[in-house]
Amino acid sequence: MNARDKAIVADLERFRCLTRDDVAELHFSNVKNPVTQANMVLKRLRRDEIICCSTERRKYIYFPVPGIKKDSAKIGHFLAIVDFYKEIRQIELPRVFNVEPKLGGKGLPEPDVFCIWKGAPWFVEIQRSQFSDRVMQEKMNRYENYYLSGEWEKEAWQPAGKKIFPYVWVVGLGAGKYSIEGRSFKVFQANVGEMKLKLGLK
Repeated sequence: MNARDKAIVADLERFRCLTRDDVAELHFSNVKNPVTQANMVLKRLRRDEIICCSTERRKYIYFPVPGIKKDSAKIGHFLAIVDFYKEIRQIELPRVFNVEPKLGGKGLPEPDVFCIWKGAPWFVEIQRSQFSDRVMQEKMNRYENYYLSGEWEKEAWQPAGKKIFPYVWVVGLGAGKYSIEGRSFKVFQANVGEMKLKLGLK
């Protein structure tokens, strides 16, 4: 495999799955015909059994080998994470972007994404449906428990001499509608375009 093949496989492993258009945008945007080139490479990688594909949807979904099940209920969720990544990278490429990082321990948060973007650490909750306020409060309580535990201070990404608790960013359906004031950490409720305005970004 060449370097671009390896990068495509690495993104499939990171995001769990990608559409053909995702692959074209992320890895072939610098060529004349991104979709055609993406199709050729994906076909070869499938032929060599390096990746696999679900043809059940209008847009084929590609997976690493081994990977999640082709009929996994979480496919839409993972594709929403990819869409979020593609949006923020247009503003600035995140230095770190981890999907469903494991913070460990019962009662601790389970963010959809941990990223370092615009020079700051973020825990991202991507909502494809609107949660009840009770469910969101439970999510925020988990972040509060993590904050109070101090375990976050030991993370390898922490800058020397200064410990920073990540901002919590709720993005997607329901963003901006939850009552989540009075927390020990900063919570943003905004879609990417709204966040761009909040942060004064161009």
